[in-house]
Amino acid sequence: MQYSEGIHLTIANTIVDLVQGDIKEHLPVARIPLEGDVLGMGTTTSTDNGELAFIYDATAAATSIYKCHSNSGGIHEICAGDGSDHFPYACYSSDARDQGHTVDLTALTPKADWLLADWIAAGIATLGQSAEIYGVRVRCHWEHLVITVASKLCMGQRNRNSAAEAEAGAGAAIYDGLQHYLLSAANAPADIDSKIHYLGDALDWDCCGFYDTDPEAGRVTVAQAGAHLHIHGVSADHRFGGHLHHEHGNTRLARIDELVIYPIASIQQLGSDLSVHDLTWSNGVLSFKVSNLGGLDVSDIGIDVVPNDCYSLREYLRLPWLSAGESESFSLPLALPAGSHRILVAADPVGDIIEPEADRANNRAWLECSVA
Repeated sequence: MQYSEGIHLTIANTIVDLVQGDIKEHLPVARIPLEGDVLGMGTTTSTDNGELAFIYDATAAATSIYKCHSNSGGIHEICAGDGSDHFPYACYSSDARDQGHTVDLTALTPKADWLLADWIAAGIATLGQSAEIYGVRVRCHWEHLVITVASKLCMGQRNRNSAAEAEAGAGAAIYDGLQHYLLSAANAPADIDSKIHYLGDALDWDCCGFYDTDPEAGRVTVAQAGAHLHIHGVSADHRFGGHLHHEHGNTRLARIDELVIYPIASIQQLGSDLSVHDLTWSNGVLSFKVSNLGGLDVSDIGIDVVPNDCYSLREYLRLPWLSAGESESFSLPLALPAGSHRILVAADPVGDIIEPEADRANNRAWLECSVA
């Protein structure tokens, strides 16, 4: 794909979508171009829980995606076809090589209580280049580091139809229910929460994330005021990885070895767009197609076939999977009495699939037919 000048960010679903749960839209890893320095992060599927960390190898001039395991804090590199290659939430940039700004850390005047987000905010202020979202790569050493690893099971399997719950603050405490791990030079401190498991002394970390100037939008950070930074990483020895809980009370930053900030020039939102079309009636059989015109693969799609607005005669179909750009054809025998009929075919009739409201009109199609 050809881009204009600058770094371009693609977002598949949002953090708000993830918090609300029951995501049926997926981005395959094969669709993420990893040549060069690709900034990104995400989560794996609900059945294969974990975080995604995008780590750049300058020697190979390519980026690798590491899955961070919710049950152990360990990591492995993700490859297409390995069983964890479809993501309900992910964001990734175009190649950002030679477009980052290395912050002169000695020119900053930190306060004693600065957290990682404060260092990054101060670094952004030195750039003189504004952006809605900034990509971040940072190498740092920790005294104590608390990480979390997302698990759909910990997120309560919230139904996205209960949007009021999410708006009332379901996202604010999202990290509370996730598995927490501690990295420290010694065993867990005496005052550490008993729910936080001690992993070891891997204290040097390579991290990648995003700083959103409008966190309430929930694009790359939890949708709440002040939550500007969302960052994932792996330990330099590639033993552990996850979401850096940089604001946690037990996290202590020792030093930053390198901080590079990347202003994002443009943002593209990937979504789904189901379409019902090509309805025909012949010899008692209704035929039609359902297409996915969007940029995400979609799973578990419900389809209603309703003759004459009579839902007691409804036929219900379910499509397990429809990849982006693909179509599925259906032929359904219908026992209709003689006369004129109007048949409705509706894909995703209850709105389980995330689509922009403007794209939902083509989810429904009607066919007028006559039976002799």
